Amino acid sequence: MDFRFTEEQQLWSDTLHTFMEREVGREYIRKHDESREFPDEAYQKIADRGWLGLLIPEQYGGLDADPVMYAIFCEAIAKYSLDFAAAVMTSMFTATNIANHGTEEQREAYLPGFLQGRTKFSISITEPGAGSDAASLQTKAVLDGDEWVLNGNKVFCSGAHLPDTVITVLARTGPDKHKGLSLILVPNTAPGVDIRKLNTIVRRSLGTTEIFLTDVRVPRGNIIGEPGTGWAYIGEHLEYERLSLAASYVGNARTALDDTIHYTKDRTQFGRPLSSFQVLKHRMAENECEVEAARLLVYNAATKMARGERALKEVSMAKVFAADTAFKTSFNGMQALGGYAQLPEYDMERYFREAKHAMVGGGANEIQRSIIAKEMGL
Repeated sequence: MDFRFTEEQQLWSDTLHTFMEREVGREYIRKHDESREFPDEAYQKIADRGWLGLLIPEQYGGLDADPVMYAIFCEAIAKYSLDFAAAVMTSMFTATNIANHGTEEQREAYLPGFLQGRTKFSISITEPGAGSDAASLQTKAVLDGDEWVLNGNKVFCSGAHLPDTVITVLARTGPDKHKGLSLILVPNTAPGVDIRKLNTIVRRSLGTTEIFLTDVRVPRGNIIGEPGTGWAYIGEHLEYERLSLAASYVGNARTALDDTIHYTKDRTQFGRPLSSFQVLKHRMAENECEVEAARLLVYNAATKMARGERALKEVSMAKVFAADTAFKTSFNGMQALGGYAQLPEYDMERYFREAKHAMVGGGANEIQRSIIAKEMGL
């Protein structure tokens, strides 16, 4: 199958890469990684162009882009940082769930602010005792009259601490492992919500948190869909999330490899450029094969999703292979740059940190391989 971009898709890709180079840039990304500050200005620029609404239907003010156009977006905005891409994509998933499964009241209350860049969302699934086995979570939401009362402990909730953020909490509303889960919208300023930012080596500008929910009360109408539909909605979320992550890994791996090529051509040792040494040539050639193969897996999955077909195996294949590729490419970059790789101004140490997280975040590589095997009938 031929995955070359159409003229429209290529123009979209060129527009996004130009935006990242001219309107965002390496220095901006580096500064916010080092200061651990959210990239508000760049985020707002994306909102102002309407790009936050890529997955939102036109009737609610969005662009209703197909999965291929969305994958192109994710690949481009991860050009200099997977963390920056996550800062943009994290809110988009909940907004899409509200658009597709929420009530008219929820759409009117949340989507205009989201599209304007004012309202942000955080998705809260993981718990200290429920990581890869996410459906075993223990956080509970119990109806008390016209309010949901939430109690529990969540962890690795990216962006939950940011101003004007609504946390989408996956909570247990019934005894069934999967059909007893629901998605409930919780403002991060609600009484009983205690958010503690975690000092991680990644998610430094977006930030990730631990959340303690103690008798948190929100209106009954804050549930997305019907009680017990949360796991099904998360399944939809995860297919798009894994596509977006895989695309972003490809985008960042491409930059890591390009930076390595540039450095090894300019750096001279033993009287000749590093790029002339066969061991480095072969590593970079192998990485080139892997980046291009990962890209094909991404757009194969995106094309299948665009046709309305189930693509669980394809997005899992793309995610695991692209994560491995991002790690290998940045690892080889670290080796090629030597001591300079440790300096933030060379960016490679950021690529390396973030690529290691890629092998765990959004579903660990081991889980992706288990999904692929199951889809193969094994």
